[in-house]
Amino acid sequence: MWPFSLFHNSSQRKIRKIDEQFSTAGQIRPEDIKGLAHQGFVAIVCARPDNEQRDQPSFAEIAHAARQYGMKAVHIPVGGVPSPDHIHRLKKVMATTDGPVLSYCRSGARSAALYLSIRR
Repeated sequence: MWPFSLFHNSSQRKIRKIDEQFSTAGQIRPEDIKGLAHQGFVAIVCARPDNEQRDQPSFAEIAHAARQYGMKAVHIPVGGVPSPDHIHRLKKVMATTDGPVLSYCRSGARSAALYLSIRR
């Protein structure tokens, strides 16, 4: 296994719990959604632009899988530092979601920065 991998194995992503409402992860795949739903996540936020990397699944693929398990899926693509619009959109998601949210990007860092921005 590549030594810098964020994954324990291909079906279990490393999730970082920020607090009871919000966790982050590196790139997820449609086949991960069932397990995330079983872990209690009710919404997924993608903080990664589509086509950032050649082999990443599109947000549409993730959203389709999320809907199959009754989960909300929101795309807030952050290309660098979160903007006021990104922050506003995540605040709205958090205010209208009753349950734990998982946000992902390539490594989880942008997702964490975005969430920490709304807590200031």
